[in-house]
Amino acid sequence: MRARTRTGFVMGLNQPELFAPTLQTAPALYVEVAVPLPLRNGLSYAVPVGMEKHVAPGVRVVVPVSGQRVVGYVLSVSKTLPDEVDPSKVRPIFHLLEAEPVFAEDLLKFLREAADYYLHPIGEVLRSAAPAVERRRHDGEDPRGSGLVKASLKARWAKVREETFVALTPEYLAEKPRLRGDRQAQVAAILEARGEVSMAELRQQVKGARSAVESLKARGAVALTLREIPDDPFFGAPVPRDVPPTLTKAQDDAVTAIVGAVTRHERQTFMLHGVTGSGKTEVYLHAIESAQKAGRGALLLLPEIALTPQLVARYRARFGDNLAVMHSGLKDQDRHAMWKKLHRGECHVVIGARSAVFAPVRDLGLIVVDEEHDGSFKQDDHFRYHGRDLALLRAHRAGVPCVLGSATPSVESYHAALEGRYQLLQLPDRPTAALLPSVEIVDLKRVGPRGPTGHELLSLPMVRAIDATLKRKEQAILFLNRRGFAPTVRCVRCDEAMECPSCSVALVLHRREGALRCHYCDFKVPFANACIKCGCVEIQLLGVGTEKLERALIDSFPSARIGRLDRDVASGMGTEAVLEKLRTGELDVLVGTQMVTKGHDMPRVTLVGVITADAALAFPDFRSAERTFQLLAQVAGRAGRRDLPGHVVIQSFQPDHPVLQRAKAHDFEGFFDDEIGARRELGYPPFGRLAALKLDGPEEEKLQEMARRIDSFLRALPDVVSGKVKVLGPAPSPIERLRGRWRMQSLLRCPERPPLRRVLLQMVDEMEAFTRDGIRVAIDVDPVQML
Repeated sequence: MRARTRTGFVMGLNQPELFAPTLQTAPALYVEVAVPLPLRNGLSYAVPVGMEKHVAPGVRVVVPVSGQRVVGYVLSVSKTLPDEVDPSKVRPIFHLLEAEPVFAEDLLKFLREAADYYLHPIGEVLRSAAPAVERRRHDGEDPRGSGLVKASLKARWAKVREETFVALTPEYLAEKPRLRGDRQAQVAAILEARGEVSMAELRQQVKGARSAVESLKARGAVALTLREIPDDPFFGAPVPRDVPPTLTKAQDDAVTAIVGAVTRHERQTFMLHGVTGSGKTEVYLHAIESAQKAGRGALLLLPEIALTPQLVARYRARFGDNLAVMHSGLKDQDRHAMWKKLHRGECHVVIGARSAVFAPVRDLGLIVVDEEHDGSFKQDDHFRYHGRDLALLRAHRAGVPCVLGSATPSVESYHAALEGRYQLLQLPDRPTAALLPSVEIVDLKRVGPRGPTGHELLSLPMVRAIDATLKRKEQAILFLNRRGFAPTVRCVRCDEAMECPSCSVALVLHRREGALRCHYCDFKVPFANACIKCGCVEIQLLGVGTEKLERALIDSFPSARIGRLDRDVASGMGTEAVLEKLRTGELDVLVGTQMVTKGHDMPRVTLVGVITADAALAFPDFRSAERTFQLLAQVAGRAGRRDLPGHVVIQSFQPDHPVLQRAKAHDFEGFFDDEIGARRELGYPPFGRLAALKLDGPEEEKLQEMARRIDSFLRALPDVVSGKVKVLGPAPSPIERLRGRWRMQSLLRCPERPPLRRVLLQMVDEMEAFTRDGIRVAIDVDPVQML
């Protein structure tokens, strides 16, 4: 973070202050203003005469910063200046942008506390939390320019818009002629998986999609249709109001506890642990309804991957359409309109992903975090916050209950419940007659990975299970968390895998588009069955991806309708289109990555196959066992959710691994007992606090030298010398090079938070000395991903 004074002059931006007016009289008020610069605190400014009545915390102002006009947010108003500020250097603010605060006082306090906890510049935190239109103006556009102001005033809840949709023709599907170029092949692959896709989405997924579609249309391969669609896909067709089902005893007990806390406006955290399909959503619906009856707002957070129209429809059926759904597909204008609607108190229920924790819900009465264990709640760049942890903080500061729900709670949350810090609520059974699915683990060392079809990783037990499911006219989901055709392409002559030139990872073959692709930086190069370095045609395709698995299933079960769901064929709202084909019976088998594991309720899915359970266990991360158990339990939970019995087949070369055995028995408590013992012995959370220092730079040697300098600095600090804080590293990151930048990291571990925080604050104070030669240093408090 840049060194600075508290008066609007930032070292490194030392231009003359061209715009700053002078004060004619001594100011009666001063303000602290957060600006979008890497500064931990705000800057001090004077309030000109006549503006005193309108300045309040949370309003936006235009201020001078080293000769530039900058939009900032008022953090506080005072009659005096901080002791360290020289009154003669204090400049006045230019003007207000509006009289009404963007952030209410309680939300602003919460955001300041979040910035302080994660040691992130307050201006950047407010920028992350601001509605989209305000954020764009915050980034330097003329705040008095008419374009954005008019746009923000015109933002409305649009009902419909026209969109061009593209679909493959029956003639193409019958003949499937060879296509020209990887772009046409990529478009065709997406359309074949989805059936119909909007031109707008194709342009987001495929570079040059429009010209590719025009070429395909000229060949008679695609047809275009202009159609009106809802502006927000979550509010398309009307949803009839539902009749709440009769609660089970366990559901009723959970609802009684939560509703009691909501009614009493009580600060309380609940850990709702329920097996997959146990009716946690119904508990959430009753809890939110109780908040509404009390005249208070509610906030529901869930992973972006689980935020589907099917799920939102359940809430619309109960509460109507006066909901705010905050998702990544919203346009800036719609996001801004939604923010204003919430800010004015016209809507009281918010459903959204991680960033919805910042939503300006008026009179907040309840926060719910579904799938609280999910790693996507942690943002891994810029403002590295954890949505679940901030939800707990916001609920605590508002004095309202917070519900954490999961079939596989995080080790930290479940430990807190057992320690009595959270109230544990259990849903041990499914509310219908459906039982948890039976689980079979296939020992690939004994039976071999190639079954009767001869295809890699389709063992005999897996093939038999799929065949039996198809004969019963039921459906199957096969899970493989690797997209593409072959994860590794090796040249025999070079004796090495083909790697991305910008990242230290292998290029993945995507056969349908005829290209090798990097899944981290999206580098792509055409592939013609020859080495991209030496041209040798002796190529080995190693490993299996979802595209290859889909091809194997088509070859093995020619009469079955096979679909695929991964980021190559669907993203955002496109995911729902693929799932709808499974839900309506247009698909018999769906192959997918982690996108198939979250919260989907498919009545006729009775078989779930896990192609390989070993990859997740091999990750260089102390949480790998926990993630593997959670993933297996979640994907297994898609089977047999209604009247038909479910079955799960897990293939592994380590069939006796404790994690797999616990997953087979649906034994979360047993897994937790195993894992908590290992965490206690090693001092990892919940028995210790962690922070990571993540460095990256363009030159490897300079990065290594800076890492050594930082390490020497850290090891000389009193809390490290005394042994209170342990420093592990520095070491190259598991992915050593990413997007052309070399990466290293150090891990700081401490049994308690205060010594660790002292070390991090000392690091922040010296940050400018460590960010030279293009090197960036990020502090990640409570890291989740170690890659």
